[in-house]
Amino acid sequence: MKIGISTFATDEGIAPAALGRALEERGFESLFLAEHSHIPVSRETPHPMGVELPRGYYRPVDPFVALGAISSVTTSLRLGTGLTLLIQRDVIHTAKEVATLDLISAGRVIFGVGVGWNREEMRNHGTDPRVRGALLDEQLEAIREIWTKEEAQFHGRHVDFDPIFQWPKPVQRPHPPIYVGGNGEPAVRRVAAHANGWLPNAVREPDQVRGQLDLLREHAGPDVPVTATSAAGNRPDVLDAYAEAGVERVTLGLPSVPEADTLAMLDRLAEIPLRYR
Repeated sequence: MKIGISTFATDEGIAPAALGRALEERGFESLFLAEHSHIPVSRETPHPMGVELPRGYYRPVDPFVALGAISSVTTSLRLGTGLTLLIQRDVIHTAKEVATLDLISAGRVIFGVGVGWNREEMRNHGTDPRVRGALLDEQLEAIREIWTKEEAQFHGRHVDFDPIFQWPKPVQRPHPPIYVGGNGEPAVRRVAAHANGWLPNAVREPDQVRGQLDLLREHAGPDVPVTATSAAGNRPDVLDAYAEAGVERVTLGLPSVPEADTLAMLDRLAEIPLRYR
C-alpha cells in the first residue's frame, strides 16, 4: 500500500516546493492538494463533516500552480488534486492545466475531482448546485475527449463545444488517471461510469473499512483502485485494515502550518511509508 499526504497548501503554511522536497526525501509516494477558489462570507452551507470550517479552507493557493512548483523540485512524487472542483471551472482551460502539469512532471499527475458541497461558492461561479452531478459527468467526458482526440468536440446539455485543437496532450496514456471523490452511492456510481479510481475520505475505525469497500464493489466492481484520503497518522489499526483490504493508497491528513512545524510532523510520520513499502 502506498502512503501519501493530503493537505491544503496555504499562504500561512510551508511553501509548496519545500513541502514537495520534504515528502520525497521522507519516502512519501504522493501529495494531494485541496481546492477552494473562495469562501463566501455568508457561510450558509454547513460543512459536510459537521464541524466548524477549518482555517485552511479560507486560504488555499491554486493547486495547479503549487503542484507545478513542486514538480520542478521532485522526481518521483505523484501529484494529485484532492479535489479539483471542476464544476466551478472552465473545462477547456482545466484540460490544458492538467495536461501541462502532466507534461512538465513527466507523467506524475492524478486528477481527483468532486462535485463539491459549498452551494454559495458554486453559485458565485455561475454553477447551479442542483445540476452539479450531471455537469461533472459531462465535464469528465469532455475532458477525456480533449486529452485523447486531435480534434475534440462535445455536445451535451451542460457542456457544448464544436471541434477544437488543444495541445499539449498528457504524457500518461490514454490520459492521467481520474479519481472521483465522495463517500456515498452517487460517487461510486460516477466512478463506475466516468473514472479510473475512487477517492473517499478515510473511515475512522478499522471495522468500517470493509463496508466502505463493499459499497464500491457493489456499484463499480472489484478492481477499482482506491485512495482513502486524510487518514489519521496515529491510527495504525485503520491503516492496517486498509492494507489488508488491498487498497492502492492511503493519504495522511496534514494541517497547513509553518515550515519548521511541518517538517517536525513529517519526521514523526516518516516511518509509516516504510512500514507499508
